[in-house]
Amino acid sequence: MDPRLTKLARSLLFVVCLAAVTAGCASKGGRSVNPNEDAREMFDRGERALNLGNFGYAVSNFEYLTAVYPFSEYAKQAQLDLMYAYYRAGEPESALEAADQFLLENPTHPRIDYAHYVKGLVNFERSRGPLEKLFRVDQSQRPQDKLESSYRSFSVVANQFPDSAYAEDSRQRMVYLRNQLARYEIHIADYYLRRGAFVASANRARNVLQTYPQSESVVPALQILVSAYRQLGLEQLAASSMSVLQENYPDRAVAYGERGSKPEGTLIERFILRRNLK
Repeated sequence: MDPRLTKLARSLLFVVCLAAVTAGCASKGGRSVNPNEDAREMFDRGERALNLGNFGYAVSNFEYLTAVYPFSEYAKQAQLDLMYAYYRAGEPESALEAADQFLLENPTHPRIDYAHYVKGLVNFERSRGPLEKLFRVDQSQRPQDKLESSYRSFSVVANQFPDSAYAEDSRQRMVYLRNQLARYEIHIADYYLRRGAFVASANRARNVLQTYPQSESVVPALQILVSAYRQLGLEQLAASSMSVLQENYPDRAVAYGERGSKPEGTLIERFILRRNLK
């Protein structure tokens, strides 16, 4: 079921229940509702559910609180807890929507680092579905839009909030993401190189060096540049790239597809690459 429909159904249920409770109190002439006490009760229920791992129930309580008592003293913290509860309840779209709404409405709130962190977590997990995790699919050969979004969110936490409690974890995740994103660029550069699109291949390799200079893909990026520049007749640029390889990685100072380098693809694709680069 679409998570947005689920959220709408819950919201409608809250309205119906609230109307029923209000009507019941009015008909019985019961005590008036204390909004602050009711908000605190819903908040406490949500917190207990969150701590016990009952994320669906936590979502219900926090949604009720933020919808019915949006100006209570518990509303802001409930919004923060709600985005995490959505994330753990397997509702990534709702989690991202809640985080974006909090950031839009509270640009100077002292906890906006947490909203960015949750966005990073959500997209970090969304990059791999259950089947990919089960069969250990190489994610570096898949489109990386979610990982790029995750990287940007963690980068905000690490760079704009260096003293945040989430900064160190964000930095560690950025290392993994940087390597994944760089490997994807190498995969595309290799694809272009095998098909003789040497300019496009060189552009992708240069992007690795410019955007991810601390990644594990620096060596294959330089190797691809040497191969692509040679095929384009740009001997000076090829020699410059080889010089960087020889100075920093003497044991791997070869062009891509030559001795010691390991191009991607099947045996036939590797054969075609070596033939094209002769």
